[in-house]
Amino acid sequence: MNWLGRFLLSTIGMKMVMAVSGLMLVGFVIVHMLGNLQIFLGPEALNNYAEALHSNQGILWVARLGLIGAVLAHIGSAVKLTLQSKSARPVRTRKRTWFDQRYAVRTMRWGGVILVAFIIYHLLHLTVGSAHPDYVACSDNAGELACQVYHNVISGFKVWPVSIFYIVAQIFLGLHLTHGLWSMTRTLGQGNPRWDAPARKIAVAIGLVVFIGNCSIPVAVLAGILS
Repeated sequence: MNWLGRFLLSTIGMKMVMAVSGLMLVGFVIVHMLGNLQIFLGPEALNNYAEALHSNQGILWVARLGLIGAVLAHIGSAVKLTLQSKSARPVRTRKRTWFDQRYAVRTMRWGGVILVAFIIYHLLHLTVGSAHPDYVACSDNAGELACQVYHNVISGFKVWPVSIFYIVAQIFLGLHLTHGLWSMTRTLGQGNPRWDAPARKIAVAIGLVVFIGNCSIPVAVLAGILS
């Protein structure tokens, strides 16, 4: 095994992989949220956005494969680091609660599991449509692509248990982003105590913005603002 392979399998290497892949995923989450928020501009704006994406299948698949790679790298490094952590402490010396110094770590681990389940459901619900009874797929009429994403989102979120599940998932996404972004700055070399507080505030702000932005859509649908 060469030096790169040994580094990537080391604890520091896996933390680096987790940080870089996490940064890629944060970028996707923000771009995805901004694209979805076009729903407040009306059906034409959101549908045109979807049509523009689907009309560039080459770029879309490059982005999808990059995203899948980042997700697998992030989950793989997280699982390996968790197993290493457990093997290093096979016996607990005292009972821990959810409110001790390891609270954030537990939130990241269980939140990550919930987020994986949410991503799978989200793909089946609003991308593939198999979990959406009123889903309308994009159609190609004489070379002209037509997407009904606005209809799919509105009809999907009118089912209140679905909206509640999305909102709960966004709580965990916000927490995951907040702790993950702060941890990422330390992994990538930010160790100055002077910048620790600003890094935490920025991480909290990004997590909060993503939470509010993503939740605004199902809340607006349930409130009748979007219809």
